[in-house]
Amino acid sequence: MNISVKGKSVHFDDRYLHVELEDGRIILTPMSWYKELQESTLKQLSNYRFICHGTGIEWTDIDYHLSIESMLLSQVKQKAA
Repeated sequence: MNISVKGKSVHFDDRYLHVELEDGRIILTPMSWYKELQESTLKQLSNYRFICHGTGIEWTDIDYHLSIESMLLSQVKQKAA
């Protein structure tokens, strides 16, 4: 699967990481999938930036990177299981 999706914003709640895409879609993945993010403070989580032309997210305070494509692929794998 070769897709190029770009992020627009990132939000969190108690259970999910929400990434709004430039095309209007919103991806939700469980926070439990991201141990580093779960263990971070709200201030650290709020300090993110989009990298790789908007296709990835970086949290510089915790040196953590996430590919938006990997979030989509993880959702496909979960549905197939």
